[in-house]
Amino acid sequence: MALHKLADFAPNYRETFQGNDLKGLSVYTDRANEKIGTVTDVLVDEEGHFRYLVVDLGFWIFGKKVLLPIGRSRIDYDANRIYAIGMSREQAEVLPKFEEGRTLDYDYEEEVRNVYRDKKYDTRSVEESTRTGTTKPSYSRDSYTYEKEPDLYRLNQQDHQTLRLYEERLVAHKRREKTGEVSIGKHVESETARVSVPIEKEHVVIERVIPDDAGKVVSSNEANFREGEVARVEIYEETPEIHKEAVLREEIRVKKVVEQETVETQGTVRREELDVNAPNLPVEER
Repeated sequence: MALHKLADFAPNYRETFQGNDLKGLSVYTDRANEKIGTVTDVLVDEEGHFRYLVVDLGFWIFGKKVLLPIGRSRIDYDANRIYAIGMSREQAEVLPKFEEGRTLDYDYEEEVRNVYRDKKYDTRSVEESTRTGTTKPSYSRDSYTYEKEPDLYRLNQQDHQTLRLYEERLVAHKRREKTGEVSIGKHVESETARVSVPIEKEHVVIERVIPDDAGKVVSSNEANFREGEVARVEIYEETPEIHKEAVLREEIRVKKVVEQETVETQGTVRREELDVNAPNLPVEER
């Protein structure tokens, strides 16, 4: 059961996984959510089946790499994490060290498997194991296959799928529309205006009076009888004259004022909800 590094077995493996790569993902415990290390490589068998993740514990144990069976992993690409199912830091400490270039024989893999097996069976009492028939099995070097321990090596696709739920939301935008136009101009209107002007007119008043010394005898020199003597008086009168002048009456100023108000609009949005159909099955939502 020779094992190979994924890049050596399939150099173009990224195309198969649509660009997703396990290398570089952080490994966390699934219960305490503590970081254990980082995936540095993937080991596959002769048929290309994933068997182990190589985890570098340099995050807290410098220079040590261990193997995590693929069946004990849960990959979360959205969080860029891999969760080690059932593993604790204490368990990682006792795992045998993985050395680059070392041939992975049956004995070494048994050391690795026994750590995970002990984790599975040491929590059961002897009475419970006997009653349920789940006593720790024994394996043979000549007959052992990875299929005998599906909990360690079966890549359960259901555990590694991500179901994304989507919902719609209303996004408000504003569109500027022309609602009208105000045209401001001017025109000329004519009207008859009246103005009062006081004017003066002269006329002649002739008065005949009897002087106080009427009847007085005057000399012939004083009584100068002359034919055709005329007294002339000039008479004037005023006539109104008008002209027009332009004056500034008023000034028109045009400006725009922006008023703000909040309006409400509505629309129908959709949202996806999760339907879990697992009658009488242990399903935990996190």
